[in-house]
Amino acid sequence: MNALVRPLLAALLTLPLLAAPAGAAPKPALQTAVLAGGCFWGMEDVFENVRGVTNVVVGYSGGTKATADYETVSSGTTGHAESVQITFDPAKVSYKTLLDVYFTVAIDPTQLNAQGPDSGTQYRSVVFYANDMQRTTAKATIAALTAKHAYSAPIVTQVVPFKAFYVAEEYHQHFADKNPTYPYIVINDAPKVAALKAKFPNLVKASAT
Repeated sequence: MNALVRPLLAALLTLPLLAAPAGAAPKPALQTAVLAGGCFWGMEDVFENVRGVTNVVVGYSGGTKATADYETVSSGTTGHAESVQITFDPAKVSYKTLLDVYFTVAIDPTQLNAQGPDSGTQYRSVVFYANDMQRTTAKATIAALTAKHAYSAPIVTQVVPFKAFYVAEEYHQHFADKNPTYPYIVINDAPKVAALKAKFPNLVKASAT
């Protein structure tokens, strides 16, 4: 080693290592929630307007891949429910808050195998939990709503383990955005978004106000 380089290298080895700023925490990774409750057009429309939600995809959950298409699911015999897969930033919106929106705005949790004008097991309300935190939060949310008699009838929303989510056909994706004057959207789904803005104004994305 060159005699001039040796002292320089020794000096560099004595320098302290740079540390992360005190108190700095890693940014939490994006998370997903899978929820079902009636026609997935309206569910998607509600959650796409929630601050902290980065993406919403409509699809099917509860059945097998072989039966995960709209025509087959519509038979009500597949075990699937029309569902939404919600990707969200937990630093901006919590899973609990998403459930508050779900139970308050997106569905009527007292309707069994139905929502609004739609009936059949494919329209049942379901929380598909991915981990213990989601299961515990869903159970606690339902218990709290029941304890304060938030509804005049019992909550029948299922809380079941998540197994798989199958993306629905392209024409179903972002249906309300692409068809805002479609009668079904105007009558059944637009009021849910209006309710979101009225009941949770601080949760609404700036682009939706």
